[in-house]
Amino acid sequence: RRVNKENVWQAVYTAGVVLPRPISECRYYHRSLNPKKLIDVGFSHLGPRMTMARTIKLYKVPDTPQLSGMRKMEQKDVHRVAELVTGYLKKFSLHPEFSPEEIGHWMLPRDGVIYSFVRESSTGEVTDVCSFYSLPSTILGNDKYNLLKAAYSYWNVATTVPLHELMYDALIYAKQQDFDVFNALNVMENETFLKELKFGIGDGFLQYYLYNWKCPKIEPTSMGLVLL
Repeated sequence: RRVNKENVWQAVYTAGVVLPRPISECRYYHRSLNPKKLIDVGFSHLGPRMTMARTIKLYKVPDTPQLSGMRKMEQKDVHRVAELVTGYLKKFSLHPEFSPEEIGHWMLPRDGVIYSFVRESSTGEVTDVCSFYSLPSTILGNDKYNLLKAAYSYWNVATTVPLHELMYDALIYAKQQDFDVFNALNVMENETFLKELKFGIGDGFLQYYLYNWKCPKIEPTSMGLVLL
C-alpha cells in the first residue's frame, strides 16, 4: 500500500518460499573463507577423509589481491562503473536499468554494508569492477560465536581478465574484511567461476517474482538481477 500511494504499480521481489508463481528459481552457492568457524557452528561439515587442517588449507586465500590495478571504488569512478554495469546487464533477459546516481547510491563502499572494487589500467581507465554486500546472521546456542559474517556477490563485470580471476580477488577482499563465507547465486555468468573457486552447492533457493508484470519463465543464467 505504501508503494501504491507513490503511484507505483509494478514491482520485483524475491523470497525463499514458493508462491504463485516464480518467474525464476535460483540456487545459492557458498565459498568458505573461515572453514573452522563454519564447521564449529554447524554451517558446514568436514568432507569425507578430510581433516580440519586440510580443509583450512584448501580454502585459504592470499592476503592481498592478485590482479594489478585493483583498488576500492571511489566517487570519481561512478560514471565509468555505471557504464560497465549497465552495458554488461543488457545481455540478460531481465535486468534493472541504473542511472549513475543510482549506481553511486548502491555501490559506493560503506563499511558493514557494501564493498566495491575496481581495476584501473596503466592509463587510468577503470576496466573491471567487483562488489559484494554484507548480510550477517545471528548464531544461537554457540558459546564461542554469536555472529556469522556472510558476503553476497553483487555486481561484477570483467572486461580485461577472466571473471574467475576477478572474483578470486573479491574473495580475498572479503577475507580481509573478516567475512566467514562468500555466497553467490547461479545468476548471470556466475556459473563460470563457482567450481573454479571452490564454491559448494547450497540447499537454499531464491525465488524471483514480478508484481503486475507478465513474464515467461527465466533461466538463472538469463537473470540479470540481484536485490540488496
